[in-house]
Amino acid sequence: MAELDRRVAIVTGGARGIGRGCAHALAERGLAVALVDVLVPEMANTKAEIEGYGVPCLTFEADVADHRRAKEVAGSVLGAWGRIDVLVNNAGRPMPTGILDLSEEQWDTTIDVNLKSCFNYIQAVAPTMMAREYGRIVSMSSLNAHSGGVTAAVSRVAYAAAKAGIIGLTRSLAKELGPHIAINCVCPGLIKTELTQKNPVIATREPELIRGIALHRTGSPRDVAELVAFLATVEPCFVTGQDITIDGFQWNR
Repeated sequence: MAELDRRVAIVTGGARGIGRGCAHALAERGLAVALVDVLVPEMANTKAEIEGYGVPCLTFEADVADHRRAKEVAGSVLGAWGRIDVLVNNAGRPMPTGILDLSEEQWDTTIDVNLKSCFNYIQAVAPTMMAREYGRIVSMSSLNAHSGGVTAAVSRVAYAAAKAGIIGLTRSLAKELGPHIAINCVCPGLIKTELTQKNPVIATREPELIRGIALHRTGSPRDVAELVAFLATVEPCFVTGQDITIDGFQWNR
């Protein structure tokens, strides 16, 4: 594939977990991938893995809550590759504190990292997508956006509110950015990542939790990544403004 013809994706939170899975799935489909994260060593490892598919990969150390930095990243990707076709807003942060103990700073940080980051990067890439009359945006919401916190939730009110905001953002922008940009969000349930494996509650309750999932297993980053890659690359695409749950049908919500 000629480099000028290669589609380009930005994946925030791409160093590990679901973001790393999304980067792999897109690279397997021939896209060049730009990773955005604060986890520099992990991001370097993922970059090497992505380049193993024979596609180029850039890395950017950035706090996704930084609006100015989002524009810098988009500008650098455009400068290097001349286009941005796909944005995957994956970066996020858990917040297990309940409303009575939640500080204003914790609330603000949770909203900034999980929700404002989506605004930052969508606003940064939308102009070039609009100009080229093509774009795909996929943002990572959560089953918590619908449930307010499932039985296995590692996060509570601030996280659920931020993830619900992503659904509203997606539906609004599907109207505003159509017809050339398709924008959707994904709502994962219990997904086994480096982060969730460190959570003692999930680790001790996993057999019980699996019994409440129709497919009788936890999800993997790959499960989510395949759905994201579909939304990012399928042609023709008649899916936009949707929030799609991927949880193995978890009925104990």
